[in-house]
Amino acid sequence: MKRIIEHTEDGSATLFVPELNEHYHSVKGARTESQHIFIDMGLKASAAPQPHVLEIGFGTGLNALLTLEAAEQEKRPVHYTGIELYPLTWEEVDALGYSDNPLFKQLHTAPWEEDVKISTYFTLRKVQADANTNTLSLNPDLVYFDAFAPEKQPEMWNEQLFHSLYVSMNTGGILTTYCAKGVIRRMLQAVGFLVERLPGPPGGKREILRATKRTNN
Repeated sequence: MKRIIEHTEDGSATLFVPELNEHYHSVKGARTESQHIFIDMGLKASAAPQPHVLEIGFGTGLNALLTLEAAEQEKRPVHYTGIELYPLTWEEVDALGYSDNPLFKQLHTAPWEEDVKISTYFTLRKVQADANTNTLSLNPDLVYFDAFAPEKQPEMWNEQLFHSLYVSMNTGGILTTYCAKGVIRRMLQAVGFLVERLPGPPGGKREILRATKRTNN
């Protein structure tokens, strides 16, 4: 799958996939978007003292990097699992210029399918799989749902997957996503989530969704 580097409005770069006519991040600002949706509205909203994070779509590793940085700043241990069917190479990611932090390279060069302690406060496990067929028995406290848009990757936005995530999550668990479409909101509600529409990132999407698991059912 061909990928082209493009710069977004906050100065950070993203990848464009001509085959899907889709970007990996918002053209309004890749780093700004990820920080707002997954860190500010997700990680910082979680009450879990040592959160287990599950990311659907590891992609460029930007969400993992921002989570690692937050974990280090807050001295809050995070176990991070990223599921990605089509991994990027380190060379592709390095060209985006996200960070000179050597730990960022470790995120991408770490072996797959095993827990790797990247730092004192961040443990990573990368899984090369389709989230629809992988057994999601991870009991996450947080889910970063960052698949390509529903109109580009409809197979990833289905009620069965959301139900699997809901069942596997710990009570009080949070799912955040950039997609605020009514059909997605209703799917999340149908499987049991309490869903909020929240303001989107500065200069970006008007709204995003945050879904919370209220019971242990």
